[in-house]
Amino acid sequence: MQKIREIDWKKEGGQLARDYVMMTLGALLTALAFNYFFLPHDLAPGGVTGIATVLSSVLPLGVGLISFLINVPLFLMGYRSVGWRFAVRSFIAMMLLSLFIDTLPSSDVAGDMMLASIFGGVIMGVGLGLVVRAGATTGGTDMLAILIHNVFGALSIANILLMIDGTVVLIAAAVFGLKAGLYALIALFVTSKAMDAVIKGFNTAMQFMIITREPQRIISRIHKEMDRGCTQLEARGTYSGQAVGTLLCVVSRLEVGQLKKIISEIDPRAFVTVCDVHEALGEGFTGIREE
Repeated sequence: MQKIREIDWKKEGGQLARDYVMMTLGALLTALAFNYFFLPHDLAPGGVTGIATVLSSVLPLGVGLISFLINVPLFLMGYRSVGWRFAVRSFIAMMLLSLFIDTLPSSDVAGDMMLASIFGGVIMGVGLGLVVRAGATTGGTDMLAILIHNVFGALSIANILLMIDGTVVLIAAAVFGLKAGLYALIALFVTSKAMDAVIKGFNTAMQFMIITREPQRIISRIHKEMDRGCTQLEARGTYSGQAVGTLLCVVSRLEVGQLKKIISEIDPRAFVTVCDVHEALGEGFTGIREE
């Protein structure tokens, strides 16, 4: 029993270390996006840091410090709604981001507002995605959205966040000019796409739903030639009322052509649907992470 507990402790400790390394790297990348792409061009792509960017133009304080001062009351009000573990990690990530923004040097790397909005958005999206995958967030707008949702339940958290980011961009456009506001929208869009890709993971796969009269022959070849398993489902045709062979199979993108070939050779009249799987976890794919 003691040995099992020791192994579990080591496993949990290793995962915790990876989470905090990922969180630190994510905060660093987000700060680099601001210091080298956004701040030199007065781009404020939403969030608390975007608000801080606007306020730093009228206050003698750094963007990181202003972000910290705005975030503290939001965290104090909202930590009970998200749980202590998430709140603690998020507070640490927020402090790291604020520290990195104010201590790292700032320089115009892109030299062009369009390039700054695109590349800054990609870097920021990757950074925020890493933080989220580590079980945290970098800003109090999530807390604010939860608090507003608790009062106005008809509004979803996603829509509230969209309204907050949109409001920040509008304010930035009023302060820095319409051009900066429009490019901030581009940066916000690119950030969301890059962040979404990192959160969902790059372990993409394809899911096949196969309705065939030769399920066993297809299963046999999948086992032998692809070293894959599949799930056989019980299904019945609505017109004939007869049982039909239905298989559910998930394969990597490199194996799609091979599976199509197997199906076409055995049952050319099979009905097949194929859809994207953003992440495949378990046997034959990436292991499932225990939270």
